[in-house]
This record gives sequence, structure tokens and C-alpha cells, in this order.
Amino acid sequence: MNIIPFVHEGLGNSSYLVGLGNDTALLVDPDRSVQRYLDAAADRRWRIEHVLETHLHADFVSGAHELAAAVGAKLFLPRDAHSRLPHEPVGALARFAFDGVEIEAVGTPGHTPEHLSYVARTASQPPVLFSGGSLIVGGAARTDLITPDMTERLTRAQFRTLTTAFSALPDETWLHPTHGGGSFCSAGSGGERASTLGQERASNPVLGVEDEDDFVRWFPGTFPAAPAYYFRMRAFNQDVPRLRRDIPSPPRLSARDFDALQRDAVIVDARPMDAYARAHIPGSLSIAFRDAFAVWLGWLVPEGAQLLFVTGDAPVERVIDESLLVGYERFGGVLDGGIDVWEAAWLPVTDSRMADAAEVRGSLLAGATALDVRERDEYAAEHIPGAIHVPLGELARRVDELPDDRPIVAYCGHGERAASATSLLERAGHKVVTNLDGGMGAWRDAGFATER
Repeated sequence: MNIIPFVHEGLGNSSYLVGLGNDTALLVDPDRSVQRYLDAAADRRWRIEHVLETHLHADFVSGAHELAAAVGAKLFLPRDAHSRLPHEPVGALARFAFDGVEIEAVGTPGHTPEHLSYVARTASQPPVLFSGGSLIVGGAARTDLITPDMTERLTRAQFRTLTTAFSALPDETWLHPTHGGGSFCSAGSGGERASTLGQERASNPVLGVEDEDDFVRWFPGTFPAAPAYYFRMRAFNQDVPRLRRDIPSPPRLSARDFDALQRDAVIVDARPMDAYARAHIPGSLSIAFRDAFAVWLGWLVPEGAQLLFVTGDAPVERVIDESLLVGYERFGGVLDGGIDVWEAAWLPVTDSRMADAAEVRGSLLAGATALDVRERDEYAAEHIPGAIHVPLGELARRVDELPDDRPIVAYCGHGERAASATSLLERAGHKVVTNLDGGMGAWRDAGFATER
């Protein structure tokens, strides 16, 4: 086997192109951006003939349908996923062979009820475990993404999976999980994307808990916040997603045509935070195009919204691909010529303030409110004294908790999340909002006080 990993850093996930022999290949857990798999296979003169899915994904749209349509790949999906796609339903203990590679499906419920892992074996290599979210480097995937009343049941299933499902596999088994460090789907801090079972048995904390009740009490407390779109993506993947070729690309619009559509759309400004701060369309949502763009788009923009984009130097096709990755398919258009043509058309613009740590400290001493929009573990580790904590993903529904009679200084780790926060606060009617340039790192580097 020749295994080619594809990592999406923003999602914290990996998918795998596996060369089998006789110029054939299979894919494990591909996402909707399939062109990179097709290009990699073409470069190696491989034919992608099979797709294996470990579970119904909550954090991205699967690429299985795209690959079946593009190259006629046969889909092997967990039987209990009840997918509406044409596929070969796979149950635990199923065995099949592809060009000299034997595949065994292992029932590994926990992250999801239908979850399967796949063990691939050849005569000349150690086994390879494609574990999805059942076991990851340094952790395991979360168990609270179905319904609250199923979390304990799935957590118990995850414990039994971790303690029994892989016990017959040798230490030298290669571990290739789908989820990894940085994924909101997982509870794990491993920086590596691959490991061996021996390494995980020696160091992974989820494998060190021996009592099931102790595991149930501890494990859910390790989960990061869950992006809002996770709870609609499972059903999206269970259905038959539209093919990329059937989704119209956004037209490039003049400033006037763009303006005419904005009443019924969400304007997403994908430029860097400093460009957004200098000038932006009033009411637009700042989500700087970066690795985490898709996650924050899915978290902050309502399901089914029509999107208008101000992209600046961000490549439009990549912005669209990342939007499609988390289920957005209604594209109203892209502002042709960017904010310069908008201003040239005498249409309204506004700005937002960015300030360095010294200026922010002065504002806070004068009565401004510090707003920390980072995640709970970040806030707990270190924050500006007296800061109100509202994670960015919760801000839109909790904005009424913030004082409206004094300036607000928003901050995060570096500034991008705070830029999104300032745009949300602007949309909610707050008039004086500042973004701490450089975030918590800049505050710390300036030597100002912090608290835990």
C-alpha cells in the first residue's frame, strides 16, 4: 500500500488516498473538495475505484457522491448510516479484498452510532488502521453530536470501543485517523496526524482510563465547543448532496448590482482583518480567509443563507470550495473590483478601530469593557483582568448580555476572531468597538497583567 494523506488544517482532519496495486486506489473519508484527490491519482496514474466512509461526518460535506459521479468509484458506507446514496452497505466484521489488500470492517461506535473503522492488511506490511474518530492521536472523537440524551450511551460505547475493538491488533499497526488535533470533532491534543497503536497504548490518556463510569464522568468534559453547523451536517451527508457541477458559481457583480442584493443576503468579507477595519460595507460579516474560514462560516452564518462575498486578494474559487465544504450552496455574487469600486460608486462604507495593547490598556482604565471571544480553555488559561467571556460562536445570541453604555474592546488570540466579533457587534448596533491588534499575545508581550 502507498498511503497519501490529505490534511485540511482548518478542520483538523485527514483523508487518505491509498494506492493498492494494478494502478488502482481507494479513498478513505474524502471531503467535498475532490479535485486534489483526482489530481494526485492522475499524477500517479492511479484509478480511484473505491471509497470507504467511517461514519456520517458532522464537520464537512462528504466527497463520496462527487467521486462516484466523477470516476465511477464504488462507495462502501456503514450500513447503519442509512445513506440515501447508491452504495455497498458495510457492517462490522465485513471483509473484502481490493487488488491484494484485505480490508476488515471493525464496529467502533461511540463518536457516532454507526461508526466503523477499517483494518487494511497486505502480506508485506504491518496492518493499517483507518480509525475515523474512534481513536485519534492523543485522544478520541467527541460523543455529543447526535442528541443530548444519547451522549452518555455513546460515551459508554466509545469506552468499550477503546478497550476492546483494537485489542487483537499488534503494536506496530499504523494508525491513520480522520480527526486530529485542532478538530472541533475531537478531544485530543496530538500534533501528529499518524501514529502506531503501540505509541497510543503507551501515551494516549483515553486508553489509560480503566473504569467505564470514570470515563463517562471525565470524557465529555474534555470536548471543545461544537460549531453550530455540526448539528445539521449529519442529515446533509445522509442525503444525496448536490454535485459541484450543478451548483452555479457566483457571478461577479458591479457595486450597484451587489448593493441591490444585499437586503436578502449575508455579506461575507473574506479580506484580512486590517483591510476590513480600514473600510467595509456596513453590516458585513468579517471572516478572514484562512485555514479556519469554513469552520467560522458554518458557525456564524445561518443555514441556507444566500452569500455575497467581498474577497480582496483571496482566491474566489477557494472561497467557494470552502463554503461548499460546510454546506453553503446559495451564492449571490462577488463584488467585482472589491471595496474600491464600492467606494467609487459613492456607496456607504464604515471602518472599525484596531488598537495596540498600550492604547487598549488606556481605554480599559477609562472604563471600556474587555470582551474575550476565545474558547473556554483559552480564557481559563489566561485572560485580561475583568474581561467578560463570550466565545465567538455564542456571541450573536448573547449580545444582549454586553453593556451598551460604554466602549467594548474585543480580543482573541491574534485578532481574526475579534474582527468577526466587532462585525457582529456592529450589526447588533454597538457603536464603539475596538479590536485589540495582535490579541492576547500582544497584551502579554507588552507586559500587562493577566489572570487565570
